[in-house]
Amino acid sequence: MIAYHGGPIWPERAALTVWRNRHAMMSFATPEQLPTAAAIAESFALDNGAYSNWKAGKPADWEGYYAWIEQWHRHPGFDFAVIPDVVDGNEAENDSLVFTQWPFNRSIGVPVWHLHESLNRLEVLLGEFPRVALGSSGEWANPGTQRWWARMAAAMETACNSQGRPKAKLHGLRMLNPTIVRHLPLASADSTTVAHGIIIDKRWTGSYQPTNKETRALVVANMLEPIRPATEWKAMHIQDQLLEMYAE
Repeated sequence: MIAYHGGPIWPERAALTVWRNRHAMMSFATPEQLPTAAAIAESFALDNGAYSNWKAGKPADWEGYYAWIEQWHRHPGFDFAVIPDVVDGNEAENDSLVFTQWPFNRSIGVPVWHLHESLNRLEVLLGEFPRVALGSSGEWANPGTQRWWARMAAAMETACNSQGRPKAKLHGLRMLNPTIVRHLPLASADSTTVAHGIIIDKRWTGSYQPTNKETRALVVANMLEPIRPATEWKAMHIQDQLLEMYAE
């Protein structure tokens, strides 16, 4: 599984430390470090910034995003770009962005299936694209909760064949978490855990805790990456895990 560490990561020394020989996810909402990531990361992916703009109440600039992709998608380190989406939108809105307005080849675009959308839409996307991103939304907006796992289990039943193998590659948006990736057959996942975790000083206490942010970044990245992801979906296995996780 490819682990994408989201930027920006400050100070830039910490970004250099994390992205060197790793993978970066750069958002159109905060694009300033993309030249750095493209220069040193093993590969990078582009995110449309919809989630960040949605949280901030900002309007989307899809034409600007398309121009950004045009500038970068021929770079040797480019992996894919997340197709524009409306986080809390309806299926018609998102289908228009995916099937009508997307100006690039489908081979470089990854559509988002939101957990509040129908499983039928997920089935369609899996049949049309080589990779589909899974986005937490609606009442399932918080990855890792019991409610979220119940919805994800239904999604996996649709996304995987009878052997538990995905029908297309799956990318977990905001899902680079050991407690998640060990149960889902993801080809890739991303998070901004490194970027957020290294700046909160009160989390780093004790005699053996690193104080400089470059070392903190390595600690967090190494914590996220060694977990072996699931190679197939096992419904009964996750049900047992949930019973253990939420038993009181």
